[in-house]
Amino acid sequence: MDTTSFLAKQTILVVDDTADNLALMSTLLKHAYTVKIANSGPKALHIAQSEAPPDLILLDIMMPEMDGYQVLEALRKDKKTHDIPVIFLTAKSEIEDEKRGLELGAVDYITKPVSPPILLARVRTHLALKASSDFLRDKAAYLEDEVVKRTQEISAIQDVTILVMASLAETRDPETGNHIRRTQNYVKELAQALRNHPRFRNYLNDKIIQLLFKSAPLHDIGKVGIPDRILLKPGKLDPDEFEVMKTHTTLGYEAIAHAEKALGTNVAFLTMAKEIALSHQEKWDGSGYPQGLAGDAIPVCARLMAVADVYDALVSRRPYKEPMPHAEAVRIIDRGRGSHFDPDIVDAFLLSQDQFAAIAHRFEDNESDFDLKLAMC
Repeated sequence: MDTTSFLAKQTILVVDDTADNLALMSTLLKHAYTVKIANSGPKALHIAQSEAPPDLILLDIMMPEMDGYQVLEALRKDKKTHDIPVIFLTAKSEIEDEKRGLELGAVDYITKPVSPPILLARVRTHLALKASSDFLRDKAAYLEDEVVKRTQEISAIQDVTILVMASLAETRDPETGNHIRRTQNYVKELAQALRNHPRFRNYLNDKIIQLLFKSAPLHDIGKVGIPDRILLKPGKLDPDEFEVMKTHTTLGYEAIAHAEKALGTNVAFLTMAKEIALSHQEKWDGSGYPQGLAGDAIPVCARLMAVADVYDALVSRRPYKEPMPHAEAVRIIDRGRGSHFDPDIVDAFLLSQDQFAAIAHRFEDNESDFDLKLAMC
């Protein structure tokens, strides 16, 4: 499509309170453009705000009821009409009049009597500029939409990949059931409860909480490397077996670190997933594993997971025990305040315990699935 045929489809709104001027402009423009007319400011605004707004407005200044300056101000305040180019077409020839018009946002200022060739040349110029501006704006909006779409697709792929990887560990472990889903939501609940706490508010923002939720399912991914004779043992582990089980933390960390290295770039949720996988078995008093970290040396994300992980282990059914009542599990975690767990995180847990109980109920294990898994051990 050439430029002439494109411009021929454009619409010009002529605004003037004098019928002769409207007739003159219509005659001058109608061979090349679709022409609409308005004999007052309010009518001009009505047309401009319609479903088919003009591509350019030729606007007189001296009109009763609402002058051209007022019309232009109204056009610029309305998001729908803000970008319509306006050329003042007026008998007001003083420099101050032209200066005011251009400062209000007019793209040009033509004084009467009009020279037809000059008017048509300026109209063509400003319509071409508008067409280019519209194209660039539409292209920018399209690209922005594409970026959002691609980002959402990448995020969805990440989420699915995480759940698949976490579920791989889950399917080998008859104890886990919906454990990864419950702990994921427990961690988010704790983080939201602590986001305004003086110790955590500089860390727990919306982005970090979302990363916590995304990364939490990978906390036990290292269990895929634990031998079946230990992982699937229907009872408590002896000391030697427990030492092997403890390696699931470092195995998980190394697996995620290897994946991150293969990517060749740091990924925020994988960095957090490494911290959670490695350190969620550390204890506040330094008696945990694998590194014996204590206090604030333990990453915040791992401290949150420690509370979530233990609570879920207590209230869930295991091959060697029945699920513990919620109230008893709460008492045990409370007793671990300052020894096993960060005291402030325990306080947040106590305030959020009803939400924890609701999450446990929502993602409750299916008994028949649990029995099937147990039978396979």
